[in-house]
Amino acid sequence: MRTLLSITICSLFLGCFEETKAQTNSSPNVVFFLVDDLGWTDLGSFGSEFYETPNLDKLVNSGIKFTQAYTASPVCSPTRASIMTGKYPSKIYNTDWFGAPQPDEIQGHWTRNKPLKPATYDPNLSLDEITLAEAFKSVGYKTFFAGKWHLGEEESHWPENQGFDFNKGGNNKGAPSSGNKYFSPYDNPRLENGPEGEYLPERLAMETVRFIRDNKDAPFFAMLSFYSVHTPLMTKPELEKKYLDKKVSLRLEDKFGPEGNNQARMTQSHAIYAGMVEAMDQAVGRVIDEIEVSGLRENTIFVFFSDNGGLSTAEGSPTSNLPLKAGKGWLYEGGIRVPMILSWKGQLVEGKEIHTPVISNDIFPTLLDLSGNPQVLDSIEDLDGKSLKSWVFNTEEKKIREPLFWHYPHYGNQGGSPGSVIREGDWKLIYFYENQKSELYNLKEDIGEQNNLVDSRADLAEEMKNKLFQWLISTKAGLPRPNEDYDPSK
Repeated sequence: MRTLLSITICSLFLGCFEETKAQTNSSPNVVFFLVDDLGWTDLGSFGSEFYETPNLDKLVNSGIKFTQAYTASPVCSPTRASIMTGKYPSKIYNTDWFGAPQPDEIQGHWTRNKPLKPATYDPNLSLDEITLAEAFKSVGYKTFFAGKWHLGEEESHWPENQGFDFNKGGNNKGAPSSGNKYFSPYDNPRLENGPEGEYLPERLAMETVRFIRDNKDAPFFAMLSFYSVHTPLMTKPELEKKYLDKKVSLRLEDKFGPEGNNQARMTQSHAIYAGMVEAMDQAVGRVIDEIEVSGLRENTIFVFFSDNGGLSTAEGSPTSNLPLKAGKGWLYEGGIRVPMILSWKGQLVEGKEIHTPVISNDIFPTLLDLSGNPQVLDSIEDLDGKSLKSWVFNTEEKKIREPLFWHYPHYGNQGGSPGSVIREGDWKLIYFYENQKSELYNLKEDIGEQNNLVDSRADLAEEMKNKLFQWLISTKAGLPRPNEDYDPSK
């Protein structure tokens, strides 16, 4: 009798264990790596022959590589807002980096004698928006944030008030601009100083690893949002030396070419920047290793993304985005096309490439759908992003999707001009507000946007411009307006 009872209890226990295990497998963990200012060709697996990124190259091989992934903006805060909400920045009025001057603040700014005043924008991600963290938290996930936030000038809008249970380093700053910057002491109100000389990417990885160890028995959403590779350009001495030596051995030279009124870097040869890229890759590797050691690899979705294109035309111009045109702060491909990786061992096809255009708005619904929580999306109004679940699981890629849009009614610090964009199929139209003229490119034939077809394909250009204007009206997008103090003689 006792034996039968023991067997019965054991069977019941094992049944419960299997049920719990199944529930765990139906709620995979999500680890999101977001890098600041990383260009489309800044990874070895995306074309770089100078920067070394072995951990991310391995992640590419174990998952899906998106060759035409876009940020919703050529600068950071708007893209980050689109990731957090699944919406276009124009719809939520988060169209410029938080801290940029408002229209009535340009008198003391370098844009004071530009033909246009920028559009007004909201320097806080609204607390009324449902964030990606809040969505995961609503279905039982633990939520963690480390690194750059830059989605709230006010402390009441920082990560811990936007759905994250833990916040290690997220505040109003867009870069580590005080303290010892990338090295401890950090002077960060949300990150305790480490030992003197501690390197920030390593510290953020350590905090992420610690969270994973403490929360591996329940589903979690962890976001490691690097301050790297944003300026100030600072890396560890040994990495700088490594790339100085590599530059010499490869006989690389720093080359620049004209881009508007600026000069764009044409070679990847900046040793300090290369060191920052590799240090970021090492930090990613440390987190992936912890997932492996914890036995969570097959139950963890990894996503890797950048918040805008590489910095190539100003502020040190540390990287080249060639064959793409321009870089951060511009609406050309170099400013908005970035590397994207999605990996889930045992679930997604390894080594697959998706060439269909995707955008940062898509990340929100995709992660909730992939994690088995699509019902959360039903409660969110005006979602712009589309789940990519069917694309990543299907053997045949969808070739056509609805048009994608961009709206940046501001002057970029890097030389870009206020404009709006529509991409439909292989065609891309940019409308510039200063001269009220358009540029039209076929990206399949002209990825570098060198051949403006607006005159030879006038009918198509007009059709696309009308669609763009209709979208701007539908989202009630804020627009730049004439600057009454503009003096063209100055």
